[in-house]
Amino acid sequence: MKKINLAIVGATGLVGQTFLKVLEERQFPIDNLYLFASKKSAGKEIHFLGKNYIVEELNEDSFKKDIDIALFSAGGDISKKFSPIAKENNVIVVDNSSAFRMDDDVPLVVPEVNPQDVKKHNGIIANPNCSTIQAVLPLKILDDHFKIKRIVYSTYQAVSGSGLNGIKDLEDGLNGAKNSFYPHQIANNALPHIDVFLDNGYTKEEIKMIEETKKILNNPNLKITATAVRVPVKYSHSESINVEFFNDFKLKEIFDILNNKDGIKLIDDPKSNLYPLASDAKGTDLVYVGRVRRDYSLDFGLNMFVVADNIRKGAATNTVQIAELLIKYNLV
Repeated sequence: MKKINLAIVGATGLVGQTFLKVLEERQFPIDNLYLFASKKSAGKEIHFLGKNYIVEELNEDSFKKDIDIALFSAGGDISKKFSPIAKENNVIVVDNSSAFRMDDDVPLVVPEVNPQDVKKHNGIIANPNCSTIQAVLPLKILDDHFKIKRIVYSTYQAVSGSGLNGIKDLEDGLNGAKNSFYPHQIANNALPHIDVFLDNGYTKEEIKMIEETKKILNNPNLKITATAVRVPVKYSHSESINVEFFNDFKLKEIFDILNNKDGIKLIDDPKSNLYPLASDAKGTDLVYVGRVRRDYSLDFGLNMFVVADNIRKGAATNTVQIAELLIKYNLV
């Protein structure tokens, strides 16, 4: 397999550090590795695969090096400024921010769902929102069989979705200290507030889920609503997903379909109290699905509970999988 000159932008952050873990675990074929971060983090030493790497300050000359792929996870503003510069230097960007997700010429990719879309890239590929990634794995395969009419999302999202600041706020709150990041105490609480509120009453996180799902499922007219809630859990997002189909189904069909989908693990044995848990998903790359049951308030309705590690499958692992597709399809 061809070896890649790889760069990581945001190498010292929570997702950036997880990039390195996932790259090592998946034995990604790296020739040369470049680690970029802010001026504050420049000079730090990071150990990876038996070598020590010095973190460099990201600047406009960073991509003049011989780099094939750059994995970005340093926030939308950094992506907007430096991704075009990387692209000008013939570097393919896989971006973990929301900066380019809804751009028409930027594919939004979940490798188990729409892998072929990487071939449409024009220098930048977007990694979807963490909460969207885990939702579309079961939704896409069910849409293929029964055609989705409407989706209702209710999410219960871990504090790590806010990065290290969110984790610190939870830990501080559990230790009796005041919150410094969230607008209210997150310890022993549930905040129906993720990202900023928009004029329509939704939060930006909720609109991300709605619009990204439409794009990935290639259905701009799909009816979707969402409520996103931050909960006092460190890792792994949980989601209650209600789906209305155009076509009828049998529950056995649903179970068979989900049981045979790559990337999904079905855990659904209510008699034994077995269903997806955030604690089980932590540190893994699977999307866990359970509590699968018919919604009797609709003709063709279904409920399910979906859990995944938001830092791994919801961010780092999905990004690395996209880079692997670029190699697989000889795009780099």
